[in-house]
Amino acid sequence: MKVGMNLLLWTDDPCDDRWMPLYGRLKEVGFDGIELPVFDPDPERFAALGRRLDDLGLERTAIAVRGVEDDPISPDRAVREAAVALSKRVVDCCEAAGARLLGGPLYAAIGAFSGAGPTKDEWERSVAVMQQMADHAARAEIRLSFEFLSRFEIYLLNCAGDTARFVDDVARPNVGVHYDTFHAHIEEKDPAGAIRTHGAKINHVHISENDRSTPGRGHVAWSATFDALMAIGYDGWLTIEAFGSALPSLAAATKIWRRMFADEETLAREGHDFIRREWAARLS
Repeated sequence: MKVGMNLLLWTDDPCDDRWMPLYGRLKEVGFDGIELPVFDPDPERFAALGRRLDDLGLERTAIAVRGVEDDPISPDRAVREAAVALSKRVVDCCEAAGARLLGGPLYAAIGAFSGAGPTKDEWERSVAVMQQMADHAARAEIRLSFEFLSRFEIYLLNCAGDTARFVDDVARPNVGVHYDTFHAHIEEKDPAGAIRTHGAKINHVHISENDRSTPGRGHVAWSATFDALMAIGYDGWLTIEAFGSALPSLAAATKIWRRMFADEETLAREGHDFIRREWAARLS
C-alpha cells in the first residue's frame, strides 16, 4: 500500500515551479507520492516535472476531468473525436511525468446534465472512447481508473456496481474502478460491501472525508472501509483528496464556502498519519 496526496488542495497546475518546496515537504511528511491534476496537457512541462519529482523520490499518479467540449458521451462526433484526442494527450503527459495510473471521471463531462438518466447510446459512446484511450495508455503501460461520482456531479456512473459493469464493457486489462470514499458514502447503501463485492476491479482509492476536509475527522465509516480494503487484499494507492478555497474555480465547483481545517499542510500531515495508523493497526 502507498499513501498519496492529490494536489488539487493547492493547485490545478502542478508544473509551476513555485510548488516544488511543497512537494519536498510532502515527502518529508512521509507521502510515497503525489497525484497530479492534468488539466493543461503539455507533455514537455510534465516531463520536466517528472525529472524533478524523481530527484525528490516522489512517485506519482494523475487525475483528469472532462468538459462539454470533449465529452465522450456527446452525440456530436466532432466532440467525441476531441475527447479521443484529449485523452491521448493526457496519457502522453502521464507517460512524460512518470505517472503509471490515471484516475478520475474520464468517461463523461463533469457538471453537465441532460435532465434524465444515462441512455444506452451515451453508455456505448463513452465505452468506445474509453477503449481508444485504454489502448493508447496500454502502449505506455499506464492503467486507467474510472471514478464514479455522486449524482450531483455526473450522471453516467454513480456507484461501484455500474462502474464495474462499465469496466467490463470497456474490456481492456489496464482499466479498473476508482473508488472514492466521499462519493461512495453518498451513493452506496453499504460502502464497505461495495468494496468487497467489486474489489477485484478496484485499482485506485481516494481517501476523502464526507465534508472534503481532513480524513478521519468526519463521519465516513472508516473502520469498515479499511477493513474491507484489507479483506480484498488491496495493495494500491490510498490517496487523500481534499478541497479548500485555494482555487476559486475549484471551490465553486466543489461548493466549498467555509474553512474546515487549520491549513492545507496540516490537513495533509494529519490525513497521512491517519491512513498509516489505520492500515498498520490491521497488519498487526
